[in-house]
Amino acid sequence: MPLFRRKPTDLVEESVATVTTDEASVATRPRGYTPSKKELGVVTPKRPTEGRRPGAPTKPLSKEEAREQRRVARAESAAEFRREGGPRDRGPERLLARNVVDSRRTVGTWFFGGALIVLLGSNQAMPPIVRLLSNVLWAALALGVLIDSILISRRIKKLVRERFPKSTERLGSLYFYAIMRSITFRKMRAPVPQVNIGDKI
Repeated sequence: MPLFRRKPTDLVEESVATVTTDEASVATRPRGYTPSKKELGVVTPKRPTEGRRPGAPTKPLSKEEAREQRRVARAESAAEFRREGGPRDRGPERLLARNVVDSRRTVGTWFFGGALIVLLGSNQAMPPIVRLLSNVLWAALALGVLIDSILISRRIKKLVRERFPKSTERLGSLYFYAIMRSITFRKMRAPVPQVNIGDKI
């Protein structure tokens, strides 16, 4: 028989005190209070650490690998520029100007090739007839580019006013943009042509 036996009255007093304390704490809680998981006796399970693969340390790139990575990045950037162009190529008016140029054959595509022939033919070591023909070719190319530029500019002006009457794009800037594209070889144009020669714009 235990020497120190608790009286039933002690147990009743202890339980009453516990209930009174709990009720007091509940009464002091603000309205809308949500008890925490700890208060509810809910234990948050921990993530299992077994079977997880530790992150592999990143290996520093060698000079050759870094050089190859930069080369690939440059190639991707150049390909994207070839497809999409740069900031100066954005806008519906610029797209229209490109399509006008790309849908026709232009004298300007032969301008640089002809200029090289003229440069070689104008050499003083060449016979007079060759120099004369070089000058005639140069004049013909210049005249052809001038006529082409006028026709392209007039076409762009008409289409822009029809399709973009509220456009704030300067027509002079569009003309220069289109003329510079017209004297570039078709395969070297960026962005790449989206229409074929002869397509209706």
